[in-house]
Amino acid sequence: MKSEDGEKIFSHRISDVLEAAANNIEARTSGSHSIALMNQKGTALAPVQLEERRLIHREESARKHSDAFRGIRTRLLEMAGRHNFITLIVPVSPHCGGSFVARNLAAAFAFDEAKTSLLVDCNLRYPSQHKALGVAPSRGGLIDLLEHRAGGIETVLYPTGIPRLRLIPAGTARENGGEYFSSARMRIVLDSLRSRYADRYLFLDGPAIKGSPDARILSDLADFVVVVAGYGRDTPASISQAVANFEPEKLAGVVFNQTM
Repeated sequence: MKSEDGEKIFSHRISDVLEAAANNIEARTSGSHSIALMNQKGTALAPVQLEERRLIHREESARKHSDAFRGIRTRLLEMAGRHNFITLIVPVSPHCGGSFVARNLAAAFAFDEAKTSLLVDCNLRYPSQHKALGVAPSRGGLIDLLEHRAGGIETVLYPTGIPRLRLIPAGTARENGGEYFSSARMRIVLDSLRSRYADRYLFLDGPAIKGSPDARILSDLADFVVVVAGYGRDTPASISQAVANFEPEKLAGVVFNQTM
């Protein structure tokens, strides 16, 4: 399995050092039927297709990678208790695998048949999740929804070929995401997505912390923040500087992602 910049990921180097974070999240209820009972549109991808897209799966060939992401999933669930939550995944610097970690963590949650995952591509300048997941965003994405150019939330939810995992692509590329992320519309959209189904877990794939305020702005909308550091690439000083951008009670920890 390879990372998004084409280099090999070693599962024993994808280690979570998740620290204790917020323990109390407001209870959320839903009168709607769980989307775990909804049929996933499209055909589920075979393991070989998942590997081509650098996605974990249940087969033995991806066991080490899958277990690494399951470990992060378990820790996040322990911190959150019985409530669903929004997790922001952001890299310290570009090209250290933040989007790779985001989509595979979302996939790990979707492995549980009692849970559903929604991955939202919030890297508005360099969106990549639709390409990585083989999704053609013909109906637009997040930007279109925020600019009221989409037909509603349901129209920008795309199947991914992984049961119980859906994607909201970024949509039309934008240079400055801060004005969108700090808008009331963005908060309303995320609250609606989370509260509608009690078993839905949201994952925001954010831009690199270095060089942009967007990651900090997005953290205001999340319950937890997971920082992705390039192992042997990002220095201890740069990692410390990056995590200082976030409220301590929201910082879930750091995932080290090694590329060789």
